[in-house]
Amino acid sequence: DTGPLVSTRLLQLASPALPVGAYSYSQGLEWAIECGDVVDAPSAQRWIEDHLRLVLARFEAPVYAASHGAWLAEDATTLARLNAEFRASRESAEPRAETAQVGFSYAAWCRDVAPLTTAQRAILSRIDGVTAPVAASLAAAASGLTTEAGLTGYLFGFAENQVMVLAKALPMGQIAAQKLLFALAAPSGPVAAAVATAIKIMDHEAQWSSASPWLAVAQMKHETQYTRLFRS
Repeated sequence: DTGPLVSTRLLQLASPALPVGAYSYSQGLEWAIECGDVVDAPSAQRWIEDHLRLVLARFEAPVYAASHGAWLAEDATTLARLNAEFRASRESAEPRAETAQVGFSYAAWCRDVAPLTTAQRAILSRIDGVTAPVAASLAAAASGLTTEAGLTGYLFGFAENQVMVLAKALPMGQIAAQKLLFALAAPSGPVAAAVATAIKIMDHEAQWSSASPWLAVAQMKHETQYTRLFRS
């Protein structure tokens, strides 16, 4: 029975202790707080839910899901294309820097920790500037996780990092932050819904969309925010 092993592998990849540095990015949320779009727990929940439902579920998560299958199939052509498309979808400097840094860190973890096949290792070495979802999906695939399990951990990590931003940049106590995370990670909540959407459309790229104008504005505004705690 590999269930306990798979569960602990998922816990390891979803842990804040994983050395990929994703916790240091706000993904525009810090500017949303600065400009008054996010002022309390309800508005914070709406912001994070919209990010999951309208942005991650429609593009980054399908890229992750498709990449997971491509790593298992050792499909170098598809992986290079998905990586290039995701990098091109980053609208400004900080999102590009974020996916490059997090992708680099996931790749280092994969090379030094995960049991990669010879082909996976060779493909990884040839990808130019591996991005976060492509490298994270390799970590999950090499750890024996299913696409759904790996993607759940990836999106839960996003939600957890957003809640950590709120705890530091918004007057929100630890219990309030935990209540919000509990709602986001409910069995039928936004994280699970985003996973389901991504799995549904992962083989239908015509349905993918990275369009998120206000989020792009938030990320660009954050680059020149006078005071800030996070990188993006």
